[in-house]
Amino acid sequence: MSGYNKPLPLITPLSKVFYDACRDKKLMYQQCNDCGEIIFFPKHLCPNCMSRNLGWKESKGKGKIQTFTVTYEAAPPEFAADQPYALAIIRLDEGFRMMTNIVECDFNTLSCEMPVEVVFDAVTPEITLPKFRPAVK
Repeated sequence: MSGYNKPLPLITPLSKVFYDACRDKKLMYQQCNDCGEIIFFPKHLCPNCMSRNLGWKESKGKGKIQTFTVTYEAAPPEFAADQPYALAIIRLDEGFRMMTNIVECDFNTLSCEMPVEVVFDAVTPEITLPKFRPAVK
């Protein structure tokens, strides 16, 4: 883990809740307690009704690939050793979307609407990143 040389997320007081949960292998999102809007990435205000009355909920970590790309060459230097790698937008069952890597699979088998599930990658002692793999049937 000490050799991780890729960019790391900026941890703010707001995003710390999300990343602390990831370290505990929990995928969290917010929901507005006033209008019910599902919110991801963490925000101070509901983008629907502007309420500050937001709560945290744990996702089941299951969803489907909405779109994806596989990088085979010409990656930024920090990611060159990982080629090929898959980057995807996942539509979680709770209704939010997130960008992430698809791991633990043959990239030739990926398809839109493929069911996926979250896995957690402890890249440093402080930061664990959520990634997704094809769902186990």
